[in-house]
Amino acid sequence: MGPLDTCGGIVIVEKLNNRVVEEYDVVVVGGGAAGLSAAVTLGRALRSVLVIDAGEPRNAPAAGVHGFLSRDGINPKELLELGRAEALQYGATIMAGVAVGARSTADPTNGSGLTFEVDLADGQTVRARRLLVTTGLVDVLPDVEGIRERWGLDVLHCPYCHGWQVRNKAIGILGSVPMALHQALLFRQWSPNITLFLNDVVEPTEEQWEQLAARSITVVDGKVQALEVNDDALTGVVLAAGTVIPVDAVVTGPRLEARSDVLEALGVPAVEHPMGVGTHVEVNPMGGATSVPGVWAAGNVTDLTGQVMASAAAGVMAGASINADLMMEETKVAVEEARQAALAH
Repeated sequence: MGPLDTCGGIVIVEKLNNRVVEEYDVVVVGGGAAGLSAAVTLGRALRSVLVIDAGEPRNAPAAGVHGFLSRDGINPKELLELGRAEALQYGATIMAGVAVGARSTADPTNGSGLTFEVDLADGQTVRARRLLVTTGLVDVLPDVEGIRERWGLDVLHCPYCHGWQVRNKAIGILGSVPMALHQALLFRQWSPNITLFLNDVVEPTEEQWEQLAARSITVVDGKVQALEVNDDALTGVVLAAGTVIPVDAVVTGPRLEARSDVLEALGVPAVEHPMGVGTHVEVNPMGGATSVPGVWAAGNVTDLTGQVMASAAAGVMAGASINADLMMEETKVAVEEARQAALAH
């Protein structure tokens, strides 16, 4: 990796333990909607930006992205390609790679002393004055045969992402988390044919039984063993007792775990989400700053339930917040230099 011509800032090339190190205003770890939106915002602000993309988008199995104004139904891969093109247009650099570690180091050459080094799996190291982590999350799916293979196709989780596509179809709600009851009532908006599988996990209260009955939601007791698939399409839910209940789609609630390894290395831990659905990284909601100066996070690593458009918006806000922080640092340096110049005369 050699020197790169960027839209703003200066890329510094030096040797660090025989490794070539390039320095950017901002390194973004994660090349999804949040990371690319931040890169566009920072590029337009004339900042040098590097996006490190592991190439593992969470929504890759899905046929389309929904709820994204003007891009509804677009293939996730196509959306990323468009986003990369926009980021490159504004001078960002995009690198395929996996960040395996990061650390803060002292640098007396910049005003605040903030600088970060990010190590990649292939042995490369990059430096940045600021760091933005947009690594998303991992869906931990229930241990039911066939769930993983059909995930994002006809095994779903979000009605606002996929409800329209399965409207009026036979939808099974897999009782894997307490939220399953809420999912059953919610998906009833899209179809009158809803079946809730208790799966030896969910135990409705008396009030919830009344709600399910009032909404004509069928409830099936017993452990779920597998999904039935025919001709590459989901056709039923198989109970441990051997009974097969016909369905066209299954809704499940995975545990959502933030991909926070890079942030953990910097002293920013992932914590349990208040809703009990997994882990997330807490940030300032007005821009995404973490508890560690110079480190930001945006997208699903902080917002477990945010759709693609929300992640993109969070990336824009984080980019603007980082640029403002750099501007204040540069202003502080300029004021100090002006004072020193005045004293010299």
